Amino acid sequence: MEPPPIRIAILDMYRGEPNQGMRGIRTLIFQESRKAEVPIRWHRFEVRTKSELPDLSYHIYISSGGPGSPLAGDGPWETPYFKLIDEIWEHNQKSEQKKYVFFICHSFQLICRHWKVGLVSKRKSPAFGVFPVHKTEEGREEPLFEGLEDPFYVTESREYQVTQPNQPIIQRHGFRILALEKERPHVSLERALMAIRFSNEFFGTQFHPEADPYGMVRYFTQPDKRQSIIRDYGEEKYYRMIDMLDDPDKLIRTQRAIIPTFLRMAFDNVMQTADCT
Repeated sequence: MEPPPIRIAILDMYRGEPNQGMRGIRTLIFQESRKAEVPIRWHRFEVRTKSELPDLSYHIYISSGGPGSPLAGDGPWETPYFKLIDEIWEHNQKSEQKKYVFFICHSFQLICRHWKVGLVSKRKSPAFGVFPVHKTEEGREEPLFEGLEDPFYVTESREYQVTQPNQPIIQRHGFRILALEKERPHVSLERALMAIRFSNEFFGTQFHPEADPYGMVRYFTQPDKRQSIIRDYGEEKYYRMIDMLDDPDKLIRTQRAIIPTFLRMAFDNVMQTADCT
């Protein structure tokens, strides 16, 4: 008899716009589900366009990146979205059957704003391309970063950032800052927070750990996408990014490490503590 499945909710924050993020998330879930000892079922919820949100019956929640501003007032979906995240957090404080949440880029900025983890603001210029990210001292002990060099390389596509960590909030809740933006000695700007472990079950990155370098090359070399990137970011930045993607080892380690390890750890813990119903 087949055991009951582990259920995953994918919170789609892309607002209906074409993207590579959702494909990357689904691919990693599919790959890890084939290795799991129990069936894995996942459902996608269009949060920003249809105000679709899951209930608390899921075991794992992955909240995607997305376009636009993470600052207040984006739409009526915000209040129920934050209510859901707070309810999952409160559930984990009371129950031994934990639920797992991963925040990516736009969602990371949203939760940092909601929980007042740091200052969420617009960057002086967009971060778009492949960049090095540096581990903090605590990040060197992070299981999801195991096997990654320091620095390791990530895909970024953001106009906003989280800086100025709110240390009283961070210390009160036991949040751990695990990675910082690349070092820029010639620039007198504070480095952005790039990864935070909020708890044993809650994790977030301000970059895209789901990014597939091979798929990105195919996507970004399409004529219409190429033209739009050059228009928005400039020809030099476009070709620099393509050059970095031509060295897939820079990103493939990140793609194969962070979300797959998160999923495997979540699968193991859910199977140990919960009836997958």
